[in-house]
Amino acid sequence: MLVSSVSKDFIFEFLDCLDEGIHIVNAQGITVFYNRVASVLDGMDIDEVMGVHVLEAFPSLTQKTSTLLKVLQTGVSIGEQQQAYMNRKGKRVLTVNRTIPLHVQGKVVGAAEISRDITQVKELSDQVIHLQEQIHEPNRHLSCKHQHFYRFTDIVTQNRNMLAEIDKAKRAAQTKSPVLVVGETGTGKELFVQSIHSASKRVSGPFIVQNCAAIPATLLEGILFGTVKGAFTGAEDRPGLFELADGGTLFLDEIQAMPVGLQAKLLRVLEDGGVRRVGDTRFRSVDIRIIVATNEDPSNSIREGKLRRDLYYRIHVVGLHLPPLRERKDDIDCLTRYFFRKLKAELNSPVESVSPEVFDAFSSYDWPGNVRELAHTLEGALNLATEHELTLAHLPQHFHKIPNAGKLLFTGDLAGKSLKEVVKEVEKQFIEQAMSETKGNVLKAAKRLGIPRQTLQYKLKKIGWV
Repeated sequence: MLVSSVSKDFIFEFLDCLDEGIHIVNAQGITVFYNRVASVLDGMDIDEVMGVHVLEAFPSLTQKTSTLLKVLQTGVSIGEQQQAYMNRKGKRVLTVNRTIPLHVQGKVVGAAEISRDITQVKELSDQVIHLQEQIHEPNRHLSCKHQHFYRFTDIVTQNRNMLAEIDKAKRAAQTKSPVLVVGETGTGKELFVQSIHSASKRVSGPFIVQNCAAIPATLLEGILFGTVKGAFTGAEDRPGLFELADGGTLFLDEIQAMPVGLQAKLLRVLEDGGVRRVGDTRFRSVDIRIIVATNEDPSNSIREGKLRRDLYYRIHVVGLHLPPLRERKDDIDCLTRYFFRKLKAELNSPVESVSPEVFDAFSSYDWPGNVRELAHTLEGALNLATEHELTLAHLPQHFHKIPNAGKLLFTGDLAGKSLKEVVKEVEKQFIEQAMSETKGNVLKAAKRLGIPRQTLQYKLKKIGWV
């Protein structure tokens, strides 16, 4: 028995070291093993899945759509299948999954799903194919006449900070200066970038996007700057994205993921206004507008050596800082209504309205995946709902666990008090509740309340918080 226990721990430790996601359930559909890679792919903590039935952990699944439950029922393996989905953190993931039954003495005692992340490989493949198409048919693919780009009127917000960033972006659109857009994943960075391109004089020129984190460093240089025949084994004469974007806009996303050596070359391109292909001495002038984005704090990226300081100063001519959704809670209601109307029409859903409890839950949630997560949460809920009203029951399980969602916890006596006194007392109770729930962490409490940390510190002094 001791040997069996040691063997089991040894096997699970080995499975946890693999680069594939491993999810194992017993005959009842209860998770008995869920490794760290599966946790990262799904955007869920291991503790949220271990010991929980697969349908409870993943409420968007059903008895029919869950491959693990299907294999448990049939005892037949499901071969490699591609699956594209948005995980709980709002990140788009593409995997190849294989699901197999587990037998003991001829009886199915469980099922295992092995997931291999091919997101980057697919993006690389698509990028290379797209680049090849542009090279061989430049006139057709570089024409923007039939492409639709977002405009500033497509940005849904009533938040004061977001409106200020929109005004700044509109002014920047009329110039050719580099723009740096800073914001967490899902805050709408590309929406802003496309809007800048749409409002600029370059709208009839090409708009080319490259995610610097999606391409291995060994390939990124050639894709950006181009290559000449003989530069390395198999190299051909090919223009890079800088040349292909001539006369238009080049958007480089996740700039902090670009290798530092390439950042130096990018800086040189910005200074000189032209490129030299890999392995070439010829200088080629380009007329492009550079817009870059990052989902990390640039000061942290500089301190960690991921972003060159001199490049930061060069690209930060115009800086746009998009606040996360948790800091613009006043936008949640209007965004919910906007996506509800849009998705209801697209999905031909019978749902006619959103219940107040859903708005309360949304207002109390931190939205780590930001606006993108909100949109996909509503899409999932509308796919599940068959009634005329969208309720809390249609939302993922983690929304059910939000304490006191949307409830005002004012416990004072209103009698004889002015509005100013009531507001002051309510504010005090909300601040005390936030500080209590975050165990005195001012930064976390400020994020929960949707106010700057300095503002919260000032208010804490006023109420005498110790």
